[in-house]
Amino acid sequence: MISTIRNLLALTALVLLAACGGSQPHSKFRSYNGPPVTQIVVEKGDRQMFLLSGSTVLKAYDIGLGFQPIGHKMYEGDGRTPEGIYFIDRQNPNSQYHLSLGISYPDPTDKARAMMLGQQPGGDIMIHGRGPYGNQQKSRDWTAGCIAVNDQEIEEIFAMVRPGVPVVIYP
Repeated sequence: MISTIRNLLALTALVLLAACGGSQPHSKFRSYNGPPVTQIVVEKGDRQMFLLSGSTVLKAYDIGLGFQPIGHKMYEGDGRTPEGIYFIDRQNPNSQYHLSLGISYPDPTDKARAMMLGQQPGGDIMIHGRGPYGNQQKSRDWTAGCIAVNDQEIEEIFAMVRPGVPVVIYP
């Protein structure tokens, strides 16, 4: 009888520990219930990105840019981050950079500019995390032209931003 009670108490303790103290794996998908993000503003010179709802700044982030951070992206492989007005055109939950949000580069003007130079405009410009490239980067500006934040920040941004949101990128 005493051993049955001990076994029952031990089992109860294990169940309670599993329910209360069990560590759940971290999910990269967060929820967001705040004001809608209506615009993203990127200040390349200051290495800052702002998420706005109307004229209110909801969040600000330090960012990394393309490995040639000065100037507008002219063609594929130039290492520059575009400048101008674009839109979030897709969400990629399976990005090699943890999570990513696609930017609608190239627009027709970008395509024409690259063609005049005899080049392809490139594409796949994203706001993304670091993923497996986390601490490998020697420079703050290391992407091929994307806008990089850390993995925790892209989780937050991914939850807050929906396709169609304008992205204004200043020099």
